[in-house]
Amino acid sequence: MSWPGAAGIPVADPGAAPAGVASGLPKLGRGAILPSMPRLLELLRTRSYRAGRVRLASGRESDFFIDVKQTALLAEGHALLGARLLTALNEAFGELDAVAGVVLGGCPLASAVAAESFRRGLAVDAIYVRKAAKDHGTRKLVEGASGLASGARVAIIEDVVTTGGSTLAALEVLRGEGLEVVGVLAVVDRLEGGADAIRGADVPFASLFSRADFLGPAAPGAS
Repeated sequence: MSWPGAAGIPVADPGAAPAGVASGLPKLGRGAILPSMPRLLELLRTRSYRAGRVRLASGRESDFFIDVKQTALLAEGHALLGARLLTALNEAFGELDAVAGVVLGGCPLASAVAAESFRRGLAVDAIYVRKAAKDHGTRKLVEGASGLASGARVAIIEDVVTTGGSTLAALEVLRGEGLEVVGVLAVVDRLEGGADAIRGADVPFASLFSRADFLGPAAPGAS
């Protein structure tokens, strides 16, 4: 099944499985674009979750790791995340001009949302926020923002939030570019203080999943 997308371009039904690939997703029409959350969670659990001691980007050690990129870079995972994230963004933060992905994990997520927004006849652009400027080229910290007006409404997309440090750094960079950051959406909240830190900066926070979806409720002192 397909329907006209932006500029009348036919687009495939997001609920349809690729030829020869079985999918548990329902057939979705123009008025029902929310993909199956159980299927997305299944992919995250099987492709992205790993048990074992690991040092996180925050510097903390943990006994599990969730690498959302392993799901986001799958064709199916990319489509599911784009559709689910865009719906959640609209519900939580309203209309947006752009979504900002923090390098590296947030970049495929922002691109997936931008592609899904075009398919729905919207125009939510993707921008990337670097953690440090390159020593060559334009040396920009933000890629893709040149076409945005001052005060444009932007939401930050993160793959996993732990302490919120990288998100808060990106928040300051985007504000420095004259953009209005209206919220932060993560695929997974590890429930380790990041959400409170972000909200403490007067920015709304939401997530699709939390550590409870992978491990059960967090016990006091759990790593």
